[in-house]
Amino acid sequence: MKITNIIGSPRASGNSATIARMLLECWQTSTPQVKTYELNGLTYRGCQGCMACKTTSDKCVVTDGLSLVLEEIRTSDVVVIASPIYCGDVSAQTKGLIDRCYSYYQPDYLTNPHPGRLAPGKKLVFVVSQGNPDPKAYEDVITKYTRTFRRIGFTDIYPLRVLGVGPKSDGRADETLTQLINATAAKVVADAGI
Repeated sequence: MKITNIIGSPRASGNSATIARMLLECWQTSTPQVKTYELNGLTYRGCQGCMACKTTSDKCVVTDGLSLVLEEIRTSDVVVIASPIYCGDVSAQTKGLIDRCYSYYQPDYLTNPHPGRLAPGKKLVFVVSQGNPDPKAYEDVITKYTRTFRRIGFTDIYPLRVLGVGPKSDGRADETLTQLINATAAKVVADAGI
């Protein structure tokens, strides 16, 4: 199983990054091949709207720090994208990645019943952490990005949303969170038939 782990937090030890690491620890026994990318340490641009991925290429033609990450997403069995909620949405680093995922759409994605270019069977764990403990706050973030991820070709999407965690939280201390992470990890492995 090839896993690409993408940390969209500017804090390498932040809540969403910690949750992603805990998730990966659950898979250690299934000997996955894991590559982790911290978006905050990469230099990249957002989507340039050049439309080359729809006219002259089947990939994003922008060459920068995100090029390898986009290729790793394309070739992975499981992708983990972890982001905190900042100002009502994913982090700017994560949003830049998601915008560049436009290259995974087919040229005729608006009318094509299979709009995404990603290979069937690809799985995504979407980790989102937020300080606000209200489950209604920012629930639209999961909804809108799940729809996008499904349209670009992810077959199975596992939202892992953690509420009420502030900048100084330690997710490892929360038994309920640990159980949620373990259950998500087990579901991904079961669905992947590993």
